[in-house]
Parts: sequence; structure tokens; C-alpha cells
Amino acid sequence: MKNIQTEVGEIISVSGNTISVQLSDSIKSNIPVIDGIVFRIGQIGSFLKIPLGYTNLYGIVTQIGASAIPDNLKEIIEQDYSKLENRQFLNMALIGEQYGYKFERGVSQSPTTGDKVHLVTLKDLDAIYGGYNKNNSITIGNISISESLNAKIDLNKLISRHCAILGSTGSGKSNAVGVLLKAIADRNFKSSRILVIDPHGEYNSVLKDKSNVYKIRANQDENEKELYVPFWALPFNELISMFSGSISDQNRDYIRTQIVEAKIASAKKNKIDIEAELITADTPIPFSIKQLWFDLDDFERQTFNERAKPETITKKRIEGNADKLISNEYQPASAGGGAPFLNNQAKAILGFLDNIRIRLKDSTYNFLFAPGEYEPDLKGEVKKDLSNLLFEWLGGKVPVTILDLSGIPSEIMTSISGTLLKIIYDALFWGQNLPNGGKEQPLFIVLEEAHNYLKAGENSISSRAVQSIAKEGRKYGVGLALVTQRPSELDETVLSQCGTIIALRMNNSKDRGHIRSSIQDELQTMVDLLPSLRTGEGIISGEGVKIPSRVQFYKLANAPKGSDPLVSMKWMEEKNVEVEDYNKLLSLWRNQKLKEETK
Repeated sequence: MKNIQTEVGEIISVSGNTISVQLSDSIKSNIPVIDGIVFRIGQIGSFLKIPLGYTNLYGIVTQIGASAIPDNLKEIIEQDYSKLENRQFLNMALIGEQYGYKFERGVSQSPTTGDKVHLVTLKDLDAIYGGYNKNNSITIGNISISESLNAKIDLNKLISRHCAILGSTGSGKSNAVGVLLKAIADRNFKSSRILVIDPHGEYNSVLKDKSNVYKIRANQDENEKELYVPFWALPFNELISMFSGSISDQNRDYIRTQIVEAKIASAKKNKIDIEAELITADTPIPFSIKQLWFDLDDFERQTFNERAKPETITKKRIEGNADKLISNEYQPASAGGGAPFLNNQAKAILGFLDNIRIRLKDSTYNFLFAPGEYEPDLKGEVKKDLSNLLFEWLGGKVPVTILDLSGIPSEIMTSISGTLLKIIYDALFWGQNLPNGGKEQPLFIVLEEAHNYLKAGENSISSRAVQSIAKEGRKYGVGLALVTQRPSELDETVLSQCGTIIALRMNNSKDRGHIRSSIQDELQTMVDLLPSLRTGEGIISGEGVKIPSRVQFYKLANAPKGSDPLVSMKWMEEKNVEVEDYNKLLSLWRNQKLKEETK
């Protein structure tokens, strides 16, 4: 009797994975009440069941109404509309089957015409959404069609197969990321590690007691730590790109050679165990960029009493200072062709060297060129090496490390974010067989605002680093989560590597098209639901869930906050600003500082 109660129709057409169903005439309403529970028949994304002996097949409704009428019936109906009468049709895509209480994705057999189709009861839903192993799953919210059912994700597949979290501004994307991080952190794994690359500082408040926040101009009162990215860890091309101005390929190679020599000398000073022949300009070995600048600058400025004889160098008029970035000054060359003579071996790079000096004095770049105990002295010696930095980021006792990049100048954001990822990935790649390598202690990297440094067709260091992690990271224990509001700007190769897609409300049709291409064909109509999703609601499909699910994420009490000022509140405040305040503003601008130095 119960089966007859839940029966809604029968199969009239089977085409591959797509099933056409004719609803029964006995269904007087699309909202039947069974055992006191109201059911909705034919909602897009809802489930239906096909009993086949001891097996139940399950499918997701993808179409209903005239568009779901099979093509062979359309021809008959067009000739005689009376044939349609009160008939209703829907299409569904098979997604899994149930043996006893066990549900698995995929189907081992297909139904045939005449098989009956039934509503899915709460008991059925429990079988579909239950069965996750408690040890390797996390709960992130509720299933939208039944708030009594928890929405779970398989943690192993979510991380090792990579994932993407996509949604328009205001869709609840940051809250969803915060829920994921908190769910993992609350599991209290003994050695979990998550690294969040956060361009806007949105997640600093999400996991106060279970995260370390590294930030430029850190607030010690809020337990923030200073973020340092030592310049000597940057690959040569990225380091040179930090300085404005163009330089010829010949002079670029000249500077590259000088850096290699400085790194070889520094390796000896710091007692770094490496063969000199293996050192390149890209090898992360400390060296003094101030001393390098001083030596290059000095060579350009030298004058001689006799032409082309370095031993006849003229006396200095001003003694320079490498640490303070003051140049040596020699007797000026004669304009009449006599002594003193210019250095005819000079490379004519004084303009580029001046740009280097300006950048080294710019306080907004202190995190890079004056990185605390990671800054080499003039001899190239450092108090702390890169291993200390990696230990701080990846070896802490709390599960989450947040690298807040909000204080980094926008023009170098791509280089710095790419360098961070390259440092971390290279370290875990080469240390893959160690206890702290990726295979033994996997790392989950969350890239917020991924479209900013992973643009399609771009050959930047950040794009190359993320592509390497997406393609090879799973072999070395590095998982990736791409968080973006513009999936259409992402590199398609990287997005296709994401095994789990979490799509929240998405209004832009171009972005929806990008998501549609990454979801299996039969379920692409579900993408059309994205504009109508509620805030904090998303469709999850792929490896991390048993079946594509519409989920309402939990709401965090201390949700991630945007960095935009509240205009109405700020404008309500009275400001007694004088011209002196603008004098201070101008002084800070000219001196490239964000605040006045305390004396």
C-alpha cells in the first residue's frame, strides 16, 4: 500500500542516462500529502526512486513540463492535441543505486519502459545522505530539501582531488569558506595544516583560537604576527620585476651573474651545505641586496686618472655607505677629453640602480627588503633561514595559517602570491619523503580571490605555481581550494582539475556557463538554478559528495568581514581637518611611508 501511495508515474522512454517519466493520472496534485508530510513532485534538483527488485535506482529531476515530452510523442501531440489530455512529463538523470541501506554513486543496471517511479521519502533521503565515515567527513550545513538532514562532505576527496568555491559577491561565499575551515579545525586533528592566502584580510576573525595570522604591520594586541617574504627567496625574474624601469637582456645577465656570485659567497658565510655549481640566481640563498646595489652603483660611478686603468681610480669626494644606500662619489670626469676619465667598462645602468634604491627605501616594501631576522647583513649572513619561515607557516600547533596580503602593493601582488605558493610547493615536493613532507602531513591551500592571480592565458609565476599544484599536487599531498566570484576569468585547465565544485548564487551568465562546462552533462540544467539560490545556499557536486546536493551552509557567528568602510557611518562622524593634516598626508606620500615615525 505504501508503494502505491508513493508511486507518481512510469517510465516511457530511456535514453542513456536520461529517463522520461509520464506522471500518473491518479496524481491529482503536484503537492501530495503522505503520512502527514507534504511532498513536491517535479521540483528541479529533487529526487525520485525506481524500485528494481532488491535494488533502488535514484535520479535527479532535470526537466518538467512541455520540454520534457519525448520527441516521438511530440509529433503525435502536434497532430492531435487531445492526445495530451491531462498528461504531465518530466525527465530525470540517474545518479546512484541502493542495496539494502548502502547507497553508491553510479548504476549497475538500467530501468526499462513501464517501470514505476516513486517519491523519495525521508527514510530514502537518510540512506542517500547518510553513510559517511565519521573519521573522514565534516558537516557544513543542512540539505535544503530537508533541514533535518546534515550536509556532509568527504574530507579526503575534497582536499586531495582539489575543489572550487564559486559565487557572486554577497552570495555567502566567504561564509562558506569559513564554515569549511571551522569544520576542519573543530575536528581537532593532531597534525592538520591549512594555509589560507587572503588578499583582503577577511578571515582574520573566523578562527581566532585555531589560527595564526601573518600580516604586514601586524597588530600585536590581536595576536597577529608580522608577515615577511624575504627577497632572496624570489626567483631572479620576479626579483627584477620588483623594480621599475627597463633593462637590456645583456645587462640582465650581468646582474644575474653578480647575484650568483653573491649567493655563492653567502652560502659559505652561512655554512649552507650545497655545491657551488648547483647555485643559480633562482636558488633561495640569502645575499645582501644593499651590498649588491652598492657594488654595481660604485662600478658605474668610478673615474680614472688614466684611461682604462682601474688601478688609477680617482679619490672619493664622498664616502658612500651600503647600509644607508649612499653612493660613493668620485672626481667628475673631464668634459674636455682629458683626465679624469669615465669607466669605459660601465654598463650604463645607473637609472635602473636608482630605481632599486628608491624601492629599497620604500617602507611599503619592508616586508620584502627588510624582513626582520631574515634580512641578510652586508656580508650576506642571516639570523634566520627559510626553514624557520616554513616552520612558522606550516609547523605551528594550530591547524590554520592565514597569510593576510592586504598590505602588499597591488602591482606586485601576483609576483608575491606566486612566490609564496612556489616556496611552499617546492619545499613539500623536495621533502615529500620526510615526516613533515606533503605525503606524510598533507597541506590544504585555500586561494581567496583566485581570479586576481590565476587569469586565463596569463604566464605569471602565480598561474604557473597554481597549475603545478592543480596538476601534480595530489601526488605530493598538496590540496587546493580556489575561491572566486569570477570563474570565467580562471584558467580552464586548473578549474577542470577541481574534483568538487561548490557553486553559490551566480548572476552572471558567462560565469554560469563556465560552471556548466565543469558539471556532468545530465545535471547541467541545475546550473540554471544558481541565480535563484538564497544567500548561503549552494549546489555541491563532484568527488566530495555522494550525489549533487543543494545545501544551506551554517551561518558563522563571527563571519568573515569585508574591508570596505561603512560609508554612512563614516560620513556621520564629524571631522575637524585642517591644512596641517594634509601637510602630513603629503609628507607621508613623498617619503613613501604609511605612518609617521615615532621619535
